[in-house]
Amino acid sequence: MQLSYWELKNWFTNVDYTVVGSGIVGLHAALRLREKFPESKILVLEKGMLPQGASTKNAGFACFGSLSEIIDDLKSHSEEEVIQLIQKRWTGLQLLRKRLGDAAIDFKPFGGYEVFLKDDDSSYQECMGKLPFINEILKPQFKADVFAKQVDRFGFAGTKEYVVYNPFEGQIDTGNMMQELLKKAYAASVLILNQQTVTSFLDKETHVEVALGSFSFSSKKVLFATNGFSNELTNGAVKPARAQVLITEPITNLDIKGTFHLDRGYYYFRNIGDRILLGGGRNLDFDAETTTELAQTEIVQNKLEDLLKEVILPHQEFKVAHRWSGIMGIGSSKIPIVSQLSQNVYCGVRLGGMGVAIGSLIGTELADLV
Repeated sequence: MQLSYWELKNWFTNVDYTVVGSGIVGLHAALRLREKFPESKILVLEKGMLPQGASTKNAGFACFGSLSEIIDDLKSHSEEEVIQLIQKRWTGLQLLRKRLGDAAIDFKPFGGYEVFLKDDDSSYQECMGKLPFINEILKPQFKADVFAKQVDRFGFAGTKEYVVYNPFEGQIDTGNMMQELLKKAYAASVLILNQQTVTSFLDKETHVEVALGSFSFSSKKVLFATNGFSNELTNGAVKPARAQVLITEPITNLDIKGTFHLDRGYYYFRNIGDRILLGGGRNLDFDAETTTELAQTEIVQNKLEDLLKEVILPHQEFKVAHRWSGIMGIGSSKIPIVSQLSQNVYCGVRLGGMGVAIGSLIGTELADLV
């Protein structure tokens, strides 16, 4: 990398804070650092043309966990941990909406639904049986019942007669959200450089030496917000999880509005205007989907199309307009990692597929470690 005097002076000299990753977490961390340190030089480095993980690739669910997901989480986490996780996700969503504004992110409070396939008796019975208990433990946070049993009015095929409705769920426009966040960062004089991969870093106690290939510079502090790409950084505590997605062409007289969860959250779909976005299928081949490669596979894409044809849009013609994938960060625990790695290096990662909900809060907590 050959840089001019001006480039070195303005971008890489006297850097106070370097944030690695320009997604939801990274930009919220940068904005929080600006609030705390108004005179500092803040540099954000992003290895992609746009945020490389899931921040511009997610489905735009403003959610904090479906009923079956919460019940599943209670099998591997304590009740107190699950309640705290949901509180963090809810707080994060309110922080995101407050910082960016509902109009800017196109927030729509359509509510969320959990749909159960006809042959999924065990999960269905478990959810219906435990629904009152889950409402009870969430009541102190929401001051009302979160989940309610409702008759399916959407005309899905091969599903149970009842769905579980959550009035606290909504949907956002992911692209608008990230554009608004970037605008806020630029307005706050945060420097952002794309297509810059941090190849190594060394904490030298007084500063951190950051390498971008053959070029290196020093920064007083470095904050990693690299979520699904944090495997080495966290000694394996964060694994990448690819999520594959497709979206249809506009559908005439589409009567589906809201965010929908299917098969314990392994599949999810929503309307975007009069289109359907559908994603998931990681459970079909966990090994293949534990990857940072942004690609699609036949097994997952075929399953998504089958769900559209047989379950979601059984009596409607549709055409797939576009397909893509994003990379989430998961681990054996759903509790995010917000920690100091060395004297001047910090990380905020492992969002567990809940980046829209929890990312703003984790970014804020990450900056507050400094």
